[in-house]
Amino acid sequence: MALTPGQKAPDFKLFNTDKKEISLADLKGKNVILHFFPLAFTGVCTAQLCNMRDNIDYYTGHNAVVLGVSIDTIFTLEQFKKQLNYNFDLLSDFNKDVIKAYDMYIPEFAFGMKGVAKRGAVVIDKDGTIVYAEETANPGVQVNFDAIKEAVEKLG
Repeated sequence: MALTPGQKAPDFKLFNTDKKEISLADLKGKNVILHFFPLAFTGVCTAQLCNMRDNIDYYTGHNAVVLGVSIDTIFTLEQFKKQLNYNFDLLSDFNKDVIKAYDMYIPEFAFGMKGVAKRGAVVIDKDGTIVYAEETANPGVQVNFDAIKEAVEKLG
């Protein structure tokens, strides 16, 4: 069942590329933008995160924390972040708990791969309530950055 605006966002605890555990509860008081992406180093995923990197000042200016979430290991994500100079945390959901809790799980992906994240975005307000949720029907299609910015802007 897809998450919808008005719902409480499921809490999570995931490790970032610095091997530090990040939880939604720890971010209370900040708006949070979760970017779900299937796999590091792939074209559309790279473009998705580069857009967030290039617009990070807009999001931080609206009291928002940007987080990327995929099933890649923290070691793969560390190289991905380093090579592309991402200026926000990438979180490893290797065990697929968060992508399932957020209904961002694809059981069958390309080339016989099973169980990756859908491409999507969730905007969560400072109190932990979902204000925007999107998943693309096709992982080759980009998220709606204008709608994400609009949702963040409404949060003040």
